Amino acid sequence: MAERPEDLNLPNAVITRIIKEALPDGVSISKEARSAISHATSVFVLYATSCANNFAMKGKRKTLNASDVLSAMEETEFQRFVTPLKEALEAYKREQKGKNEASEQKKKDKDKKTDSEEQDKSRDEDNDEDEERLEEEEQNKEEEVDN
Repeated sequence: MAERPEDLNLPNAVITRIIKEALPDGVSISKEARSAISHATSVFVLYATSCANNFAMKGKRKTLNASDVLSAMEETEFQRFVTPLKEALEAYKREQKGKNEASEQKKKDKDKKTDSEEQDKSRDEDNDEDEERLEEEEQNKEEEVDN
């Protein structure tokens, strides 16, 4: 756990970015208001985490999952957040699936390239052996003719 209450606050840069995205252009916010929003945000996150942890503990788990958070939002009367959270979760899952598929495709392409390079190397070695054998045969023929 944090040693000081300030350690539980989200970074000011993150809070400022969220505030700027939420407010219309031309609207500014005082330093005190930003600090109050930062504190309120930290309290909300801690409260939501504590409630979600209760659901995990009821399920005899030590790991919080998305369903714990969604259940906590419903229990704490933040139902209006449930739909946007579900949408964000689905978007995150799609993004992760796309990244995983891209990573797998990249690995397959790399494996194909490696296989192709190995085949090319093998062909080159076979061609070198064939050339050496032909040279030996020509030398043997020349020696037979000379004899």
